[in-house]
Amino acid sequence: MDETVAEYIRRTVLKIPRDEIKSMLQKWGFLSEAQLQTINFHQIKDNISQEVVHLCEENSADIKQAAVLDIIYNSIYPNKRVWSVYQMQKTGEEPEIFDLQSFKKKFKRRLLSALENVTINLRECEDNAIWIRIAWGTPYTKPNQYKTSYVVYHSQTPYVFISASVLKSNLPLLCQALVVASSYHGIREMELRSHSLNSLKDIVFKRYSQNFQTYCPRPVQERNGEPESADLRIIQENRSEKERIQRVTWEIFGDGPQPQLEFAQYKLETMFKSDPRMEVLDKEEPFRCLVKFSSPHLLESLKSLVPAGMADAPLSPLLTCITQKARNNFKIKEKKGFFPGSFVSP
Repeated sequence: MDETVAEYIRRTVLKIPRDEIKSMLQKWGFLSEAQLQTINFHQIKDNISQEVVHLCEENSADIKQAAVLDIIYNSIYPNKRVWSVYQMQKTGEEPEIFDLQSFKKKFKRRLLSALENVTINLRECEDNAIWIRIAWGTPYTKPNQYKTSYVVYHSQTPYVFISASVLKSNLPLLCQALVVASSYHGIREMELRSHSLNSLKDIVFKRYSQNFQTYCPRPVQERNGEPESADLRIIQENRSEKERIQRVTWEIFGDGPQPQLEFAQYKLETMFKSDPRMEVLDKEEPFRCLVKFSSPHLLESLKSLVPAGMADAPLSPLLTCITQKARNNFKIKEKKGFFPGSFVSP
């Protein structure tokens, strides 16, 4: 077995939590059950990794087997990467019956015809997701197995999730290979990114809860109770305001957990308006600024702002349209013919 393959397998095993190493190796299926029985999984991880490498040497493992183990690890821990969502387009034809073998053949042939030094591995994982692992090289260097890119494609859908580690020079080649292999005619980035791959899927597949039509709030006093000595006029005013806040929050966010996004980014572009005689600004170049909201769980944070009294209801549509528009990167430009305060996000 090649030394680079041995080292790669060792490092992959070291990334796995110790109590999950055995189950992940069983899922890998490269080592027999008898071989797994010889490993002491209660020792330190470095010793476990050395024993796994020794058994892989007995089985003459190559980079293909090592890549499969890496795919399994990344499919179980996808949040280690940043993912961008892409949408492919057809031109009105009926959807074709998906053939995995044909997809693999077309994808590899297209990418290998453009790049010589590249390693490509594909594996179908849970929920019919096809995981593609790509190690990129250059015309003069071998593929770097430690700087890989990942693509997750759900057959029968136009959505593709690509890890942000793809070089800009390789991204057009990758997108072209995906379009050809899946029999689409175009692809575009959706400006939607996150560490949470499952949350991105929830957004584009519309799997999050927004059933506000069935909203029927309970009276405030049933939830919180009211002091007997309180002024009835104040009680009624507070109750109405709380009911309004709950209704607005429900209509925007629903009652279920929100998809997990870490940020929302807004690029603002506006022109400076003044009397030409003032000569305040000679250039016609627009002003640009960037506003970024970040949080470990941004949508849940936004959902709690109004009930917590930290913002007025309703929140700005620029903050609440993230899931509906399936994007968390926005460009806000000035409408032509309007004053600087009139903006539109495309």
